[in-house]
Amino acid sequence: MEPTYHPTPRPGIGLAADADFARHTFVVIDFEGLTPAGRSPVPIEVAAVALVPKDGELQETWRFESLIRPPADVPVTAFDTRQTGITAAMLARAAGPEHVMATLDALLDAPPYRLVAHGAGTEATLIAHQAAHCPALAATPLLDTVRLARTIYPELPSHGLDALMRYLRIPVPADRHRAMPDVKVTIQVLRRILAENATAGRWASLLAMDIVAGLPPKRLPAIEGIQDELF
Repeated sequence: MEPTYHPTPRPGIGLAADADFARHTFVVIDFEGLTPAGRSPVPIEVAAVALVPKDGELQETWRFESLIRPPADVPVTAFDTRQTGITAAMLARAAGPEHVMATLDALLDAPPYRLVAHGAGTEATLIAHQAAHCPALAATPLLDTVRLARTIYPELPSHGLDALMRYLRIPVPADRHRAMPDVKVTIQVLRRILAENATAGRWASLLAMDIVAGLPPKRLPAIEGIQDELF
């Protein structure tokens, strides 16, 4: 199965941006993955949507999504299928990570970029393991919407996507836990956070947001444990 890439209409939100914010493209990204015992997470799906600040809005310029065929020795369990709806048969027809990640990486051809993810440490780890196939992506810093949400909504006991959807009255997509639906929810959360910030004035610049929620690109140590906060 070939990855799909298609231009889309440009929805956005009002925001006040500094010069550094204005020159960035923000790529909201999400992976679905398998967590085999004793191994690092294995990606089986990726989705990304690019947003650029324009006319006081974050406007969508492109989106990408693809299943990713896992290694033959990493099975898709019944739990994995219940969680995501992704089956072994679907993945058997998918392209491997070397093709999928390189295709996504080729879209990052007009820097600077900032990746945005909910629980961005997980995405950073998965990307780092694929760095040979996606060097531009692997060198791009991240913003974590979990950390942004903790600052904007400190009253919430949880800042996971489900909790934020309930709190912000964002409809739950029918295929929650697939990569593109989760990206779309993360975009809605990001837009609400930026709209709240426009009123509250917590951050006047991208640098200020980085202090709260920025993550550098992940560099893998020789031995690495499995990320403990996934998807």
